[in-house]
Amino acid sequence: MQEDRSVSLLRKKDEIRIGELEVYARHGVFPEETKLGQKFYVNAALCTNTRAAGETDDLSLSVDYGRVCQEIHRFLTDHTYRLLEAAAEHLACHLLVTFAGIDALELEIRKPAAPIPLPVGSVSVCITRGWKRAVISCGSNLGEKEVYLRDAMDKITHDTKCRLLRSADFIVTAPYGGVEQDDFVNGAFVLETLYEPEELLTFLNRLEAEAGRERKVHWGPRTLDLDIVFYEDRVIRTDRLTIPHPDMQNREFVLQPLMQIAPEWVHPVYGKTVAEIWEKLREKL
Repeated sequence: MQEDRSVSLLRKKDEIRIGELEVYARHGVFPEETKLGQKFYVNAALCTNTRAAGETDDLSLSVDYGRVCQEIHRFLTDHTYRLLEAAAEHLACHLLVTFAGIDALELEIRKPAAPIPLPVGSVSVCITRGWKRAVISCGSNLGEKEVYLRDAMDKITHDTKCRLLRSADFIVTAPYGGVEQDDFVNGAFVLETLYEPEELLTFLNRLEAEAGRERKVHWGPRTLDLDIVFYEDRVIRTDRLTIPHPDMQNREFVLQPLMQIAPEWVHPVYGKTVAEIWEKLREKL
C-alpha cells in the first residue's frame, strides 16, 4: 500500500538538515512584535534523495541548502504573520513549491522571546508537510468534451500546489446510471499535490464550476466531472467526501484509464491492485 508521503518519506529517504537558522522578523499577535520585530530560529529536515549528488559530487543534483537558507530568511522577513502556525504553514508550502528536489519536510520555527509572563526558554511550532499522490477520474458529455478535460488538466498543471505526473488516453464510453444522455469522454490522471483531501475536493469542484457544470440530475449530463479515486492509501468517509471512490470497482470508464497509469495502485480497503479489480470487473461484463 502507498504510505502517507509526508510521514513515510521523512522516515525512509535521505535528509538535509538545517539547524538554528537565525532570522530577525516581524511576526506576532501584539503590535510591538510586528513593529519592532524579534529573533526567530528555524530548524528544517528536508527530505530528498542525495544518492546522485553523493556519487557525482555535483551540487546541481542535490538541494542547495545555502539557497534554502537564503529563501527561508527572505520569506520570513518579507512577510508578516500573527501566528507561528501561519508562518510555518506558508513557509513550508513555499519551500516545497520552490525546490523541486524536496519531497517532504519537517519545519520548526522557534520564538525565544515569546511574550509570556512566565519563565520559558522558547515557544515553537513544528509541522510536517509533503507532496501526496492522488488519482483523479475525469469525464465530460456536453459541448466540446475533450476541450473541457484538457482545460481542467491545464489548470491543474498551472496550480502551484499540484504537479500532473501522468495521464491516460481519453476513451468514449456509454452513460452510466440509467439516465438517457450523450456518450462520455473519460480519462484519468495521477498528480502530486500539497492539498489535503478536502482541499483538493474544493479545488476540483471549483474547476467544475468554472466549466459551467450544473448539478441538476444525479448521474446526469455534465460539462466536467472530476472525482478523487485514490489519495495515497487514505480511507475517508465524511458527508462530503468518500475515498477511495465508493463505486470505482464497478465502473469500466474509471478502471480502463487507470490501467494505463496506475495498474499497481493498491485499493486500501480491498487490498487488491487496480489490475486485479479490472480483471474481476471484466469477468462480469
